[in-house]
Amino acid sequence: MDAPNDLELRSTLARLREDHRDLDAAISALEMAAIPNRIQLQRLKKRKLAIKDQLSRLEALLVPDIIA
Repeated sequence: MDAPNDLELRSTLARLREDHRDLDAAISALEMAAIPNRIQLQRLKKRKLAIKDQLSRLEALLVPDIIA
């Protein structure tokens, strides 16, 4: 199995960061609603957390292993 190259990783990271920002804006807007939809808020927050986890994993792949 080939490891993804840096360019693909960086592209994926950029897309995920944008998705994360979009979800953050959607969550903020939904929280400001007169009667926020709690179920939808919970789903958006779960999606945002999943994206954050993906970001962490992919960023770790870009950091070289350095033995100190």
